[in-house]
Amino acid sequence: MGDDFTEKTTIVSGDTLGSHFQRVGSAPPSLQVLIGPTAIIGKQYFLEGNEYIIGRNPDCKIFIDDRSVSRSHAKIQVTGEGVFVSDLGSANKTFIKEAQLQANLPFKLANGDQIKCGNVIFKFLEQGSVESYTNQTLMERAMKDPLTGAYTKRALLERGPEVVKRSQNLKENLSVLVFDIDFFKKVNDRYGHPGGDYVLKELGRLVQSQVIRSEDFFARYGGEEFVLVLLNANITVAQEVGERLRLSIQSHIFNYQGSIIPVTISVGAAQRQSSDHDWDVLFNRADTALYRSKQEGRNRVTLG
Repeated sequence: MGDDFTEKTTIVSGDTLGSHFQRVGSAPPSLQVLIGPTAIIGKQYFLEGNEYIIGRNPDCKIFIDDRSVSRSHAKIQVTGEGVFVSDLGSANKTFIKEAQLQANLPFKLANGDQIKCGNVIFKFLEQGSVESYTNQTLMERAMKDPLTGAYTKRALLERGPEVVKRSQNLKENLSVLVFDIDFFKKVNDRYGHPGGDYVLKELGRLVQSQVIRSEDFFARYGGEEFVLVLLNANITVAQEVGERLRLSIQSHIFNYQGSIIPVTISVGAAQRQSSDHDWDVLFNRADTALYRSKQEGRNRVTLG
């Protein structure tokens, strides 16, 4: 090989490595779902508070929609001495390393411990775990759209069934807005995909900074279609939010490289009815209302 062989070394700045190690060190302890309902396998729950209940009750901070899990199954406590788990008298019990926990007797967790609640298994990762930091980074990439900053379709499909269950059990109002950009193809045709990306990014920034409340869930469903989940909101509130959203976007100046791009949206709104037991039913009703908005001339809000 002689002179034909060249070994290349990549120089990584100390600042870059230092910032990574700093973020790893600050990663909170977490629970990762190893086995459970398909929608949440791999999901990570970061333990940044003092107490968490694992259970089937939608009020639980770690809500698990699985019949093998009790409504209030186990409790996680984060203290200065470590992270502890205790069973809350669950029907199917809580196990660590195949050993059954006694009810209401806290057990101190060690890094890598597996917690079995019914048929669901979590893996505990201690604070500062490289694995926890890596999982957090991957989860953020999977759950957040990098262009608009909205949640992804995957995140919405995970969140949707949860909020429907919560609405059912707590008798709370729940509404959904589905909207998309009118004639978006014409934007791409005239200004190219960079122009289209600018409109999507600016719309995402506008919605999150000026329209939605902190408890609302904003997601990009795909292409130029978006979804807004409104907790504790009836159809009247949903219509008001839809109109505010429509007017905010219509009046906003989308200035791309000196060209003003006129942007409007069509919106469909629906409130969960007592007969709506599934997320898909509620979403489809809002999506059908959006289709009617487009049929009836666009740049309007239609109730479903």
